[in-house]
Amino acid sequence: MLRFDDVAVVVSDAKKAATWWSKKLGFSVRSRAGHWITVAPRGSSVVLHLCEGGRREKGNTGIGFTAPDVAREEKRLRAKGVRFTRPTTVAEWGTFAMFADPDGNEFWISER
Repeated sequence: MLRFDDVAVVVSDAKKAATWWSKKLGFSVRSRAGHWITVAPRGSSVVLHLCEGGRREKGNTGIGFTAPDVAREEKRLRAKGVRFTRPTTVAEWGTFAMFADPDGNEFWISER
């Protein structure tokens, strides 16, 4: 079962953006590792992933879900007719896959 996890927000400077979200809106920094900075309001299990530079790729919504086993979730969703634009992939930062809705909007599934 998928769990809603994060929304990517493209920013020009992730550190400055994290400071703004923290000081202006009271969000707390949840993670800070290299370019990976996430912020969220207290008590929220969903985070904003502050993505520095560039623009999101065409179709990529920046919306992410988590699943305990991405490969198993991909298999389950494919059986229901869900189209995957990126099969389960193991990267240095974790395991993920991407699927698309009927309009071509892409969503991430990361393993957690």
